[in-house]
Amino acid sequence: MANPQTIVQAKGLCKTFKLSAKQQRIENAPGRLRVAVDHLDLSANKGEIYGLLGPNGAGKTTVLRMLATLIKPDEGEAHIDGFSIGADPEKVRAAVGFLTSELKLEDFFTPDYLFGFFSTLHNVPPAIAAQRKDALFTRFGIDEFAQVKVGNLSTGMKQKASLVLSLVHNPDVIIFDEPTNGLDVITARVVTDYLLELRDQGKSIILSTHIFTLAEKLCDRMGIIINGRMVSEGTLEEVAAGRDLEEVFFDLYSAATKEVA
Repeated sequence: MANPQTIVQAKGLCKTFKLSAKQQRIENAPGRLRVAVDHLDLSANKGEIYGLLGPNGAGKTTVLRMLATLIKPDEGEAHIDGFSIGADPEKVRAAVGFLTSELKLEDFFTPDYLFGFFSTLHNVPPAIAAQRKDALFTRFGIDEFAQVKVGNLSTGMKQKASLVLSLVHNPDVIIFDEPTNGLDVITARVVTDYLLELRDQGKSIILSTHIFTLAEKLCDRMGIIINGRMVSEGTLEEVAAGRDLEEVFFDLYSAATKEVA
């Protein structure tokens, strides 16, 4: 990595997916392949919140899943905390916490059981796991629902439980896909405030969002991704250059759309 402060570095990431005949008809796609991520570069530094900003379908989730080693890139490489997502996926997973609303917790289990399960999975010593569970459950108000099955929890409580479970091993890098998606205002505020606390503790956070106000509030640096390509990256001041972020985004989106057409 060129910058000693860089903790996440991606170069030339590419990912395509095959479409079924039905998907082709629905989307009026010209071919069987959909390019989700197209030679994307990304660089995030230690102790910062990096936001991946883009419209739905831009490729944000695919990028985060590749970084979290859930799917393999067709081309390109990325390193997280010095470990290659291709050559050292287990070490990457040990260093990373990953949260996405698309990965659901099993309804049958309780937050208490799941915390113990994932702590064991990450080889967290029982005494440390117990201390961490008490602190996190209290912080997010999960302690009162620790023995309630996930299927009986509210949407907000499920999201908070998912957040806590992604932190059982105290990861240095935390990857959140749309962390406030579907949450009420109060729960969203609890989550965003905690993300700022994690950053202040020296954690590195990468999150995706399509909400401009969230990006402006949280992100130290950001990348705008459109049609699977990184079209702009830097601090808010560098990306917006004194203009309204939403206005800049739509200008970039219009230019990218015209280029594809």
